[in-house]
Amino acid sequence: MKFKERTIQISMIITTLVMIILRFLLNEKGRVSPDSIRYMRFAHVFPTIDNTTTPLGYPLSIKFFTFLGTDEFWSSKIVGIAAFLFIIIFSWKKKFFFRETVVLCALFSFLSIFSYTMSEALTLPFVLLFIYTSSLVIKGKLRNGKAIFYLSLSLIALYNVRYSSLFIMAGTGLFGLVSWKKQYAKTFIISVLIGGIFVVLYKFLFIDYFNENYVNEFLEIGLHPTSQLLKELFLGLCTTFNPFIHIANPAGGLINYAIYGIGFFNILVMVYLFIKYKLSETEYFFIFVSIVGIICSYFIQYFYSVNPIDYRLMAPFSFPIWLVYFRKLFLIFNYKVYAIGFLSILSGLAFTWLSRGNYLENRKEMKKFLQSENLDKGPVKFYVEDIEDLEYIQVAELISTVNPYVILSFKPKDTLQKTTLTRYKVLQKMKIDKNKYQ
Repeated sequence: MKFKERTIQISMIITTLVMIILRFLLNEKGRVSPDSIRYMRFAHVFPTIDNTTTPLGYPLSIKFFTFLGTDEFWSSKIVGIAAFLFIIIFSWKKKFFFRETVVLCALFSFLSIFSYTMSEALTLPFVLLFIYTSSLVIKGKLRNGKAIFYLSLSLIALYNVRYSSLFIMAGTGLFGLVSWKKQYAKTFIISVLIGGIFVVLYKFLFIDYFNENYVNEFLEIGLHPTSQLLKELFLGLCTTFNPFIHIANPAGGLINYAIYGIGFFNILVMVYLFIKYKLSETEYFFIFVSIVGIICSYFIQYFYSVNPIDYRLMAPFSFPIWLVYFRKLFLIFNYKVYAIGFLSILSGLAFTWLSRGNYLENRKEMKKFLQSENLDKGPVKFYVEDIEDLEYIQVAELISTVNPYVILSFKPKDTLQKTTLTRYKVLQKMKIDKNKYQ
């Protein structure tokens, strides 16, 4: 049985790695987004601080791999692959949810994150380190000053990759309060206080220094009505916890009922298993912190402009829940649970193939175009009317994979400058191999 299971695990890990690579190569712009433009530009111009919208962690990790001779785009992909391999190797070496981690990383939603030029890819290894450290504290294997040091360090590291890690801090602190009579409660509370002090210092010494209006610019009360946010929460959770497909059709249709339905059914199964099979203290902590993170992610939308809740934003919070869920499934079905991972890979392969583009060809053509315009190096402005317009922004995204120093402009007068590109200017001289599933 052990030999058979080890063979399944190795084949699943290799297949997942191949799918991560195919996921961005069979995409017309290499799986980047408007936020990716900012990350790669930040890494490119560092040590100049380009913006404070994002913590330093992810851009610096991209910068680190550029010293190997790769550009920012390929460095971001190395970060994603390295994050995946770290999670697998760490969980194996520490014998910490290894079976569950192998299946989790094979889920189409998570391998999509590892292939994406976004900070969630780097966040997940630190989430794993955080929950591992927390489990040692809860079990009493890590105590006193050492426990506080490592737990505080893991929380601070998370915050330096993604600001939403504040919600993990909140969940950790609240867990310490509700577990006040437990021996480990003070460790959680003190660690969160230390993490909170770091956040305050980071705000005043870094964010305010480079952008004193950051908070005022991003805080806005009453951005969205509750009716809209509740609907987005429900649909977002249904895609987050759908093990096979995490993307709904924006145009609607019957397919979405299946996508949301599978996700909702899976949530019900999770709840049932968590109630029927008693959670250990460690598992309870995982679920507790994850739920607090999801709740905070919902309420932050009332006064902070963020994308609607989806699988990517929820990944740091869904990660521990998936681990506990798969552990319960392994208790019931044993190695048959690996079928979920393989089915998810197959559905991901089908989706990737149907929506395929040719990134390498598009990159080659874009490189030729930029060289012909003498814009392959140095800053390039790209004019867009609306950053949500996929037809326009995808051209800027593709440019950023060749020359990361792309600055988005919303001023029509900038189009008179030679160094300012528009979608029309670019597509006059080259053709992008686009997919039909935007």
